[in-house]
Amino acid sequence: MNAKPIAVFDSGLGGLTVLQALRARLPHEDFLYFADTRFLPYGEKPEAFLRERGVRIAERLAERGCKALVVACNTATAAAAESIRAAIDLPIVALEPGVKPAIALTQSRVIGVLATTRTLQSERFRRLVDAHGQGIQVIAQPCPGLADAIEEAGTESATVAALLDAYVTPLRVAGADVVVLGCTHYPWVAEAIAARMPPGTCLLDTGEAVARQLERLLAGAGLQGQGGGQVRIATSGAPQQVAATVDRLLGQKMQVEHWEP
Repeated sequence: MNAKPIAVFDSGLGGLTVLQALRARLPHEDFLYFADTRFLPYGEKPEAFLRERGVRIAERLAERGCKALVVACNTATAAAAESIRAAIDLPIVALEPGVKPAIALTQSRVIGVLATTRTLQSERFRRLVDAHGQGIQVIAQPCPGLADAIEEAGTESATVAALLDAYVTPLRVAGADVVVLGCTHYPWVAEAIAARMPPGTCLLDTGEAVARQLERLLAGAGLQGQGGGQVRIATSGAPQQVAATVDRLLGQKMQVEHWEP
């Protein structure tokens, strides 16, 4: 990479769904995707650990010359976004569950939010619901193990199917007509989620909104690049395992390097 890359950070490979949206909107930018798979899943980790880990990774990405950072992980955003913004002087886009647009769309006045336990327990999520959820029933459904199973067992596995049965059913029973995909892994199983909900249910994913916001920030800071659209992938875990998962999810073979922040 000759141009300064944009860093995209997630606990695992769910953030590849965000990376796809970023590349579609910003095809001339270079990207460095970092998957902290050594500590996957984030959803059950203590908030203090996630805050410290998020800041450390962000600082190392900045030191490597990245010009902007996308925190492509709802759990990391919930625990560490404010600390990351205070620690590094870069344009930052951080994910959060799409509660506000879901509330604007619902007709039944019931929305479902599928997310990790840590995301739903966070003060950031509580503030989001308090600010926008008056008069709306928000079914906050924790999904322990789902992100892990998508990466390890695959989107078509019996393990993932059983978890989706358990986690999606309460949303259907409650009458939700909008479902927020509050973890970047979940778009990989969006069709399976939709199949468990009534026809016409709206599923919300934030990848495109993140791409638009990043484009605005880069333009405002005069940081638009003319790179070659290159992508590098690094992990704190096992590169061969991550490469196999990338191949399975994207249908694309890519080299993965090991990096420990």
